[in-house]
Amino acid sequence: MSKKIIKIIAISTVVLLSSCNGKSKQESVENNAINKVFLQNVKTEKAVLSNRQQELILNGKVECDPDRVVNYTPLISGVVERTFFSLGDRVVKGQKMLHIRSSELSLLQSELTIARRNLQSAEAMYEERLIPEKELIEARANYERLQSDLSLYGENIGGGIFAIKAPMTGYVVAKNASLGSTVSEGSEPIFTIADLSIVWIMVNVYAGNLQLVKEDLPVEITSLAYPDEIFSGKINAVSKVFDPEEKVMKARIVLSNKDLKFMPEMSVVVKLKNETHKNCLSILTDALIFDDNRYFVVVETAPEKFEIKEVQLQGHYQKNSYIHSGLNENDKVVVKNQLLIYAGLKEK
Repeated sequence: MSKKIIKIIAISTVVLLSSCNGKSKQESVENNAINKVFLQNVKTEKAVLSNRQQELILNGKVECDPDRVVNYTPLISGVVERTFFSLGDRVVKGQKMLHIRSSELSLLQSELTIARRNLQSAEAMYEERLIPEKELIEARANYERLQSDLSLYGENIGGGIFAIKAPMTGYVVAKNASLGSTVSEGSEPIFTIADLSIVWIMVNVYAGNLQLVKEDLPVEITSLAYPDEIFSGKINAVSKVFDPEEKVMKARIVLSNKDLKFMPEMSVVVKLKNETHKNCLSILTDALIFDDNRYFVVVETAPEKFEIKEVQLQGHYQKNSYIHSGLNENDKVVVKNQLLIYAGLKEK
């Protein structure tokens, strides 16, 4: 509070609180009446011991639950002939995703065709007692093996083309294939499907805040996408290793997402509420007076008697402030009209 403002307030307060020396009896009576009305409107609250609560604001990002994600990586080299999906699409298990043409698959198809003919021939010859059962079993096993190998790559369309189908129901969260693009065995996934009914929110926790972040701690989550909504959750796990790139610890929140309001890579704000279970003196934040870069309160020491006390703070939570020093338990702190009293006392 600037000196100018304090002086202006002080002028009116001195009239209310100072003695009436040098004034007429009538003026003294009038001022006493004013003082009485003013003091009736002064309100005090006792400084009380309470468990200290804190709010911590952290940044987080939405991620897929790794156990609900499937990355489709090509098992063979080829060229994408056609795609049937777009990024963000919802797909169901068994739905056709794309066609791949591969010379390697063409060779396998040829081998399968030959194996089928050999099996048919072996079955006919076995019926005629021309070959032993062992050869029939070997022909059938070879055909079934090739059939199984081909099924790994997708549905055999013919002509060296295979249809790749969705391995699960979910949403396409990554697409790395387009018409004419080449794929090779072991390359990056062609597409990624995720079940987004449950998502993870990964929260950045800096070293200075580690003592305040614990498992099962309730949190409130907000985002720019839904500014008027607050989503509740809790800390499910806290990493024991610092992220080498971001230099932070990661805390995980597992969140139900049935309405699909949270999508991968979305940024969110996470508010944590922590109770230290350590008794601290607590007063209403409204009682604080900030002047000359310091905090003060006005305390009623006796009926209609007041004094200024400087206080050191430990923190704030909602409407309460926690006092480190400067007050005693049960001190009657003025919470209404304290600025006027403060200005008057300071002028004396």
